[in-house]
Amino acid sequence: MKTVKKIFILALIPLFSLAHSGCSKTEEKHKGKQTYSNPEDYNGRKAIATFAGGCFWCIEAPFEGIDGVIAVISGYAGGKEKNPKYEDVANGKTGHRESVQITFDPDVISYSELLDIFWQQFDPTDEGGSFYDRGLQYTSAVFYHDNVQKKEAEAAITRLDEAGIFDKPIVTPVIKYSNFYPAEDYHQDYYLKNPSEYYAYRRGSGRDAFIAKHWPVSLEEKYKKPSDAELKKRLTKLQYDVTMHEATERAFANTYNDNKEEGIYVCIVSGAPLFSSKDKYESYSGWPSFTKPIDARLIDKPTDVSFGMTRVEVRSKLGDSHLGHVFNDGPNPTNLRYCMNSAAMRFISKKDMENEGYGNWLWLLD
Repeated sequence: MKTVKKIFILALIPLFSLAHSGCSKTEEKHKGKQTYSNPEDYNGRKAIATFAGGCFWCIEAPFEGIDGVIAVISGYAGGKEKNPKYEDVANGKTGHRESVQITFDPDVISYSELLDIFWQQFDPTDEGGSFYDRGLQYTSAVFYHDNVQKKEAEAAITRLDEAGIFDKPIVTPVIKYSNFYPAEDYHQDYYLKNPSEYYAYRRGSGRDAFIAKHWPVSLEEKYKKPSDAELKKRLTKLQYDVTMHEATERAFANTYNDNKEEGIYVCIVSGAPLFSSKDKYESYSGWPSFTKPIDARLIDKPTDVSFGMTRVEVRSKLGDSHLGHVFNDGPNPTNLRYCMNSAAMRFISKKDMENEGYGNWLWLLD
């Protein structure tokens, strides 16, 4: 970010009495998640995603602490100059964009899920910069690492344009990856090191207002876990045992395995949206299966070593409830199978979504 932006941030701090003095609830939870300063220390499978969406502080933070994300590094991508410095990039002296590079485990989270989060962080219709910051160095881009990533990014752009999420067409280019240089240490985890400046900038630049206009926000305030006493009254014994005690319902003899109706599946505990019928497929496992969740930020994926096996559990973050497991034997493009218990979810048909308060997700079904 330019020197002028730093001055802008400092000027904003006394003006924004509502600016956070610390991390948001979601980002506060991220502190407890394990991340790796050196991705090579991670023993599982690794893949890389590289995105640009303006100020890299604001693109790095949303990916921190998500299960399956190994590391998120702010840096500079796409230019010809080697080892660029912040001052040169920020002043437009190089061909680099401020970017983030995400190392992730494709057995736990898919590239498609990362893309879904990425599009919700900036204005992809702005070809001159990003909010307060102007110039090529602050324009958005998807830097693809293989043809699968390229196809997924292009398909996502087409889908968002057809859904009319934004007022203008998306102009974010999909560019073949060439290079990435980590930014200086003081830029890494900026949202944790300098939260007041970070949140003041997000508000003052217009980024937060833009996101709130186009995407559902503050879901943790809307979808909360009831007390245990209330859950025991509201849920059936099977629903309670599955969600609160990690029980598994019978294969094939459950409510949603054969459901082919259009709609979304929400957490039976909190009501938070979890899966779309667009991503449901027949896995022949006997349980409803999906290629990805609606938003990976609403899902936790801890390691499950019960019954002498090592598996990846899937939990509803806002319901703090067991949903099922995720396996790496799913179809393209994610190659993941989210194998869920029907008893952990409630299905809302497309025709009822608006009346039940889920109209913001209707575009997923069009």
